[in-house]
Amino acid sequence: MPQNVLDKVWAFFDGREADGDLPWPISYRTDEAQRVATLEQLGVARFSTLNYAHRPGMADWLNEYSKNFAALHPQAIASGTFYPEEGTEQQVRDCLESGVEVFKIHVQVGNFDPNDPQLDRAWQLVAEARTPVIIHCGNGPHKGQHTGIEPIRRLLARHEDLVLVIAHAGLPDYSEFAELALEHPNVYLDTTMLATDFTEQFAPMPEGYRALLAQLAGKVVLGTDFPNIPYPYSHQLQALDALGLGEQWMREVLWETPQRLLAQVRAAV
Repeated sequence: MPQNVLDKVWAFFDGREADGDLPWPISYRTDEAQRVATLEQLGVARFSTLNYAHRPGMADWLNEYSKNFAALHPQAIASGTFYPEEGTEQQVRDCLESGVEVFKIHVQVGNFDPNDPQLDRAWQLVAEARTPVIIHCGNGPHKGQHTGIEPIRRLLARHEDLVLVIAHAGLPDYSEFAELALEHPNVYLDTTMLATDFTEQFAPMPEGYRALLAQLAGKVVLGTDFPNIPYPYSHQLQALDALGLGEQWMREVLWETPQRLLAQVRAAV
């Protein structure tokens, strides 16, 4: 994220304990150059900026930042965002024409309905391009006016070709979003904070969830929320491995499925 945005995000997490939430120490509170170097040292082959607009007027300059970042770092996946406002269709068109391979949408923080009519053409363009949208739409860590599975069901009913990657596996409604991914060929889950010691304190996986994840081989991709995580990067990988779903399941999560999602974007161009 641009540093001025990241500073505000860090300040939010710094204030959690005062609000009665679990403390959330930022594990990788370093400058941008060091964060990129850390990912390289960890062996991360590709990563994205995943900025998201949460009010009108943000998307254009966030997309410009993400575009410039990807130009500077060949290992960066070009990303974009959009928000229900005048000009959204053109924003998305510009992103796609510039080579964006993934979008990030945050329904909870943005406090908007993903079915807002101002987004209709944007969703249509994204669906036609087969570009994945990582969408934070679950009811955690706090429920929002437009979060939960029902708005997403309505969205997919109107744009069935949309490729959606459900951030945080939809926590705390893990099973509902897993079932949606089983039902819908274009719905995937990301693993951000899933099964970690931190998340299990407030959004534990339900009984039988491991079996659902096993059925979703090829529909789950690695997410981490680096650098804004309250534990070492390696803990996410250890937590996933501890699920005991096997080496091939892990290989698909860490490499094969995200590679396939990106390949289908390139094929659509």
